[in-house]
Amino acid sequence: MGGLHHSLRVRLLVTFLLVVGIALGIVAIYASRVTASEFERSLSGILRYRDPRLESKINLILKTITHHDGERPIWEELGDLLVQMQFSSHIRFVLADLDGRVYADSESTLVGQMLNIDQSKPFAAFLIEGKPFLAYFEPLDVPNLQLISTQFTHSVNRAMLLAILVAGLFTLTLTLLLSRSILGPISALTRAAQQMGRGDLSQRVHVRARGEVGDLASAFNSMADSLERIEQLRRNMVSDVAHELRTPLANIQGYLEALQDGIVKPTPKMIASLHEEALALNHLVDDLQELALAEAGQLHMRLQPVDLAEVAEKAVIALEPQARAKDLQFEMAIPTGLPQAQADPERLGQVLRNLLNNAVSYTPTGGKISISAMPLGDTLTVSVKDSGEGIAPEHLPNLFERFYRVEKSRSRATGGAGLGLTIVKQLVEAQGGSVEVESTLGRGTTFTFTLPIAAPAPYGFAPRARPEGLNPA
Repeated sequence: MGGLHHSLRVRLLVTFLLVVGIALGIVAIYASRVTASEFERSLSGILRYRDPRLESKINLILKTITHHDGERPIWEELGDLLVQMQFSSHIRFVLADLDGRVYADSESTLVGQMLNIDQSKPFAAFLIEGKPFLAYFEPLDVPNLQLISTQFTHSVNRAMLLAILVAGLFTLTLTLLLSRSILGPISALTRAAQQMGRGDLSQRVHVRARGEVGDLASAFNSMADSLERIEQLRRNMVSDVAHELRTPLANIQGYLEALQDGIVKPTPKMIASLHEEALALNHLVDDLQELALAEAGQLHMRLQPVDLAEVAEKAVIALEPQARAKDLQFEMAIPTGLPQAQADPERLGQVLRNLLNNAVSYTPTGGKISISAMPLGDTLTVSVKDSGEGIAPEHLPNLFERFYRVEKSRSRATGGAGLGLTIVKQLVEAQGGSVEVESTLGRGTTFTFTLPIAAPAPYGFAPRARPEGLNPA
């Protein structure tokens, strides 16, 4: 992994802390402002509540001032009015000038005294005998709301700062725990990948996590299994190719050395044997080259409508000598009027010859090999079935791997280099089809492949004319 600042754990931690810090900062600022405003409003409402009939009382004071007849001093009338107002509302009322000197008090105790007008706020103003006066109601000693609000806001800010620190610490701890559970499997995957890069393909990761990390671990293990299997197949391929080349090369070398030393003389039989060994080498090289081209997608295909029955008959005729040597019987179940396949006729013939050759090799003397075809939707399904000893289920998934051999039924004594079925799979897929195999021990094996239909056509099941040596199904 890279430096500390490139660590995913550090980046996750920084990201979480930034997100939490910004979120809490926004919440703190908003909460501080709202709290201060609500506190002042609530405190003011608690300490300085309003009389629901305050407006009517203001009008009553104005009416008394306006209709003063001079028979009694104005302050006596106003004092009596304030007493009546307190009696009806249970609220103390005071009238004072702009300096705070009290002229009328509903309880008559503050008359002549000074009122702290910085702490008490008026609810109305009047002009009495040409002089301005202010009206107050209890409580008259309201504390400094601004000071209290400031102190409360500072207290709230301290609490919010403490909350941010606690949340940051909690986020740090939680991030470390979560990053361990999240990044632990990734670290294990990194170490395993590094070990694989050094050539240890046995590496696997054991991750119990679910979700994407678990899927990644499963994909890594599947990839490791595939790489290990491919590496094993590669080693087997090198060994098998060396083995396949060694025998004909040894024979050719032996004959040539014998000719050089004058031990033997060239005879038609010797030349034929050398030619046969050279053909075997050439066939192996051609198979390897063709397989490499197929896997690289560089095989040249001449796709065209093809009569499957005609190609199958030619393939059967080509394998007829080997079949007769083992007293094997060919059967064909290809209906007349079968739709043409969209395929390369030469490659299709190669597929059928490889499958038939495989069937001939592994079918015991006196056995039977059948070829059948049926349309299925927009594809043709072609099957080659033999009555051989069958293949064990554990070998079937690997049967199309290059150089793969089943210990008993695919030994070198009975088979070729182990490339035929691999080439079959590549050729069929290159023509837009697929191939699969079914086998039952003691009852034989069936290879089935599909090809696209070139054009629809009516079909029946009337038997076709067979070449000599072929038996209808």
